[in-house]
Amino acid sequence: MQDIIDFLRRLAANNNREWFTAHKEECKAVQAQFATWVEKLAARMAAVDPTLVGLTARDMTYRIYRDTRFSHDKTPYKTHMGAFICRGGRKSGYAGYYFQLGAEDNRADFGSFHWETQHVVAPGHYCIEPKALQVLREDIVYGEGDFDRLVRSAAEARFTLLRENALKRNPKGFDKGAPWSEYLRLRNFCLAYAPTTAEVTAPDFADRLLESFAAARPFIDYINRAIDFAREEM
Repeated sequence: MQDIIDFLRRLAANNNREWFTAHKEECKAVQAQFATWVEKLAARMAAVDPTLVGLTARDMTYRIYRDTRFSHDKTPYKTHMGAFICRGGRKSGYAGYYFQLGAEDNRADFGSFHWETQHVVAPGHYCIEPKALQVLREDIVYGEGDFDRLVRSAAEARFTLLRENALKRNPKGFDKGAPWSEYLRLRNFCLAYAPTTAEVTAPDFADRLLESFAAARPFIDYINRAIDFAREEM
């Protein structure tokens, strides 16, 4: 892990095409190292979650190149390496288990958390299909606190429920006084915590990460049930 972080730090300090071209072989080497580590982790997860059987690094990892079309930041390369371990692969539309290594150590205050450059453990789902999002919100309303209990249980395993881009009022079809409004306003359903560099480079980090993902599995299963139901109704 330290080799990967060291490369990302140097890339962050030299985020330009000239430097990257000169160090492209080194990038390929650390990408291969990360891919091997992710595949081994996914194989261990598949032993207890059969929906993850057969995933390859290609199904889970991302390109190093940034999409800068709609960003004010035009630096061409990501300063993190991430993987999304998910039923059917990262493009399947299901919730799953995200992890990334970044160029920076994490700040003590989670409120200053920075996705682009820091280490992240973040099981959940971004950009849920609209019909599945509607089903999920209905489940939250009629579930008599089931979702709230999942969030509270995850908090005991260090996770915070992210509320980025939440609506300012309840979505259409849900009254102002609907139960669990704080969850109904979410557009993304994602838990997260920010491990330190000391943690991600520790010899037992894979074991600790597996424990974290296991604690988040009920949350993931809850979301994926809603997605399955929505797709069956389509």
